[in-house]
Amino acid sequence: MSKLRIKSLRSGYGGVRIINDFSMDVQEGEIVAVIGRNGVGKTTLMKSIIGNVKTSGGTIEFLSKNINGLSPSARARLGIGYVPQGRGIFTKLTVEGNLKLGIGVGNATAAHFDRVFSFFPILSKRLTQQAGSMSGGEQQQLAIARILVGSPGIMLLDEPSEGIQPNIVQEIGRTIRRLRDEQSLTIVIVEQNLGLIQAVADRCVVMDKGVAIAEVSPKDLDDPEVSQRYLAIG
Repeated sequence: MSKLRIKSLRSGYGGVRIINDFSMDVQEGEIVAVIGRNGVGKTTLMKSIIGNVKTSGGTIEFLSKNINGLSPSARARLGIGYVPQGRGIFTKLTVEGNLKLGIGVGNATAAHFDRVFSFFPILSKRLTQQAGSMSGGEQQQLAIARILVGSPGIMLLDEPSEGIQPNIVQEIGRTIRRLRDEQSLTIVIVEQNLGLIQAVADRCVVMDKGVAIAEVSPKDLDDPEVSQRYLAIG
């Protein structure tokens, strides 16, 4: 069953089109990585799915419902959780204050703190700490946890490894897999870190100039020629 279906999507900023006839299906319980070089439209795609960038054509369906006309907040209430590039936490709020902001994701009426702390136990010890005083890795964990406080049906993760030390990236990768395996959470991840992609993704959709141009297995990225072609690494 398709959790998220994107058909011939077009979007951009002002008169500049960034996403060009992009199509992708994400099945229930899948982890799909959207990969590609910098500047090909991956973040714009994520912002289009959550509604922060208006579309000019095509459709976005979540649970078989066309959500093109819905506001970002309405999409969140349906269960679409978004962790933006740069984390987007409120640095002057406490950890607890940030977590409570996630209650509106999905149909939750109360914060599921126990579930959050089972995945990110360090946060239970930091509830009264100002979020801005935490390390980059801890802030990324908080950003993901804030979505989990609600009842997300799908999580959109934009560059979760950015600015984080390697051991914390590995920990976040293990948590992403646990979320799928233990919570059946569907996840779309935009990422450049080859190790993280291979650790979490079931399959990779390759994006170039706003179009989905290929689909590859994470194992295929072991081939330096493939990783160089699609990620400009290796």
